Amino acid sequence: MTGQSLRIVRLANFVAPASGGLRTALRELGRGYRAAGHAPVLIVPGERHTDRDTEQGRVITLPGPLLPGTGGYRVLTDRRRVAALLEDLAPDRLEVSDRTTLRWTGRWARRARVPSVMVSHETADGVLRTWGLSEQLSRRAADALNTRTAHVYSRVVCTTEFAEREFVRIGARNVVRAPLGVDLMERHPGLRDPGLRGQYARGDETLLVMCSRLSVEKRPGTALDALEALLRRGRRAALVVAGDGPQRARLELRARERGLPVTFLGHVSDRSLLGALQASADVCLAPGPAETFGLAALEAMACGTPVVAGASSALPEVIGSAGAAAAGTGEAFADAVESLLARGESVRRDAARARAECFGWGTAVEAFLAAHDTEVVRQAEPRRAVAEGVA
Repeated sequence: MTGQSLRIVRLANFVAPASGGLRTALRELGRGYRAAGHAPVLIVPGERHTDRDTEQGRVITLPGPLLPGTGGYRVLTDRRRVAALLEDLAPDRLEVSDRTTLRWTGRWARRARVPSVMVSHETADGVLRTWGLSEQLSRRAADALNTRTAHVYSRVVCTTEFAEREFVRIGARNVVRAPLGVDLMERHPGLRDPGLRGQYARGDETLLVMCSRLSVEKRPGTALDALEALLRRGRRAALVVAGDGPQRARLELRARERGLPVTFLGHVSDRSLLGALQASADVCLAPGPAETFGLAALEAMACGTPVVAGASSALPEVIGSAGAAAAGTGEAFADAVESLLARGESVRRDAARARAECFGWGTAVEAFLAAHDTEVVRQAEPRRAVAEGVA
């Protein structure tokens, strides 16, 4: 394992100003790499070309077209321009966070003799199933995609055992595990704000929160199903949705037509406000069936708020006994919410925080650096107040 400073060039698609988990992971890993003495460079699509120094290292945006129906996602489509930039940057390591449109960079790295890492932020078969493919077709397509991915990249990084399974299934031998993390100083139970809570729920109401992109693969409608089920049972409850996406208008219409007490905040860019909201809720809902980690849910737990997660995702592995897993129906989610509320407030909130403390970003950064065959080459520096760029 090398102990010298490396230029780690990172590539990602599907990152927008309103992105959630991927944007957070890119930012925190970049900060960690830089603090560890390395030189991270992030390349993402944007409206125009920019190049700036940020707290997470150098961030370069290249013009990329909007992807229709995704609510603002852009993609890097000009391979020649990306390849030319990679040649100019001369990376010591390449890290890619897109298993589809950027998979060609693995071949570039092989030709350039640059060790490369593909980060698996989602399960291929899980995403394909959420888009309507049968289990058999999803598995067959995922196996073909994953075989090619494992062949062209030096390593594949999976954040959970759940994410690793589809690579184990094809016999890939270059897969390593590296968890993501949560900022335990930024997210904590002390953010709980009775005044903020009172804006969305009365004293006798259960306040539910969902922090998610509102797109089909996240199954956000399950949160409304759960709220409706709880109300039918006589439990007074309200739901706050932090996030935006192509399904927002449909969900808002449904809430209005059925008279559901749901507040849609859209994308919440103020992280302190989002933290206060997560801390002030009673339960966080994370219905995505194909999540391979679930950063928003982990942030809520760091704030002392337990999570009900989709049983088919990786989140039950992350939240452990501090949360609850549920099948992907409103009734099942409502059952899980009531089981958590029955534990007593201090018990469930203490357990949520204790579980989140197992996932600091320092541990995550060390694991990702190990995947790059490198390590911390100097002590972490205090965070500087540097204005962030577009990613």
